[in-house]
Amino acid sequence: MYGSQYNPLDSKAPNVPFVQPKSLFRFGEQTIWSSQFLQGNVGIASTQNRLFSVAQGSQGQGFTNALSIAETNLKEGGKVPAGVAYDVFGVGCQIMHGNQAGDGGTTSIAADTQVLIRDEQNIINNGALSWSFTQTQIDICPVALAGAGGGLFGAVSQNAAGANSGAMNNGNGQIWMYRKHPVALPGNTTFTILLSFGSRAAALSANNYCVVRTVLFGYYKNIIEIG
Repeated sequence: MYGSQYNPLDSKAPNVPFVQPKSLFRFGEQTIWSSQFLQGNVGIASTQNRLFSVAQGSQGQGFTNALSIAETNLKEGGKVPAGVAYDVFGVGCQIMHGNQAGDGGTTSIAADTQVLIRDEQNIINNGALSWSFTQTQIDICPVALAGAGGGLFGAVSQNAAGANSGAMNNGNGQIWMYRKHPVALPGNTTFTILLSFGSRAAALSANNYCVVRTVLFGYYKNIIEIG
């Protein structure tokens, strides 16, 4: 027996329930993510983009091809996977670049030119995130506070021929934290997150595009029936 010692001479035996429990709670941590494709040479000022609305294997959120695991891990649009209760304690935002006209290209190029750095800074400085429920919208924070770190950091060098090389990042890993009160998403809740841009946002550069991936950090609670 753990804890205080049981003495049968002067103590009563601990109570033992005669009914077996019918269910138990299972807890765990999980991230949920969703991405928005922003086409180059298209204005984004005063626009809203709805993330977490398209499930894996479906088309949408600016993508012309079906979303894969890199873009989202949702199995159903607007729903927490497996229908569990989910509490969000952090939100992150990652910005990636592509250098082809369509979304069939990659998003692994470095932000090592003025054009690419300007595009990323444009999203950081002018974007904001908000919760969007069926009848309620709650602002979260500017993109600069959700994994962007407030600016671009890194190094770019240029050789004698004028070619740039190097890498810039937007402080990925920093997240917006709910320090006291996580956002509770019951299993039957339908939700999305809005990526909104202000009126001063510029159009992204021609022949380039950006992908904004938003990540929710949280823990889930699941009830397992055992009898």
